[in-house]
Amino acid sequence: MSWIDISTPLSSGMLVWPGDDAVRIEQTMFLERGDPYNLTRLNMSAHTGTHVDAPRHFIAGGLDMGALPLEAMIGPARIIEVHDQYAVRATDIPTGLEPGSRLLFKTRNSTTHLRQPRFVEEFVYVSKEAAAAIVAQGVRTVGIDYLSVGGFHKDLVETHEILLGA
Repeated sequence: MSWIDISTPLSSGMLVWPGDDAVRIEQTMFLERGDPYNLTRLNMSAHTGTHVDAPRHFIAGGLDMGALPLEAMIGPARIIEVHDQYAVRATDIPTGLEPGSRLLFKTRNSTTHLRQPRFVEEFVYVSKEAAAAIVAQGVRTVGIDYLSVGGFHKDLVETHEILLGA
């Protein structure tokens, strides 16, 4: 099996959720300057770039990142491409998904919105109905190619609560 890295590299000034601090990466010590080692300072929100939402993000008393099993995020995943839509709908979710599986959505976000210098409010997200259809099949992990599985104007809280509460 070959592994595919789908993460977004961190960089100063990269796209962030409105209201979050900008990403700042600053080298503070330099071997070339005579320092005993190189050292870099990183300042960013935990919800920047490629990230995982712990259940605690939306569920009171939910697990935090330290309690999540690593195998939830590493391993084979099914990729579903969703074209020319504003949301992943329940009808986009195939039946017969394996319980405990991982599901990733590839949308127009990858080729348009992620390349914008500013946050785009109209990104493709997972609708609450699609989230319910995913949870009903016992899918373990869900990912999408933007900063949130829930929409900016619609289903932000509901989609997170459904997925993280499962």
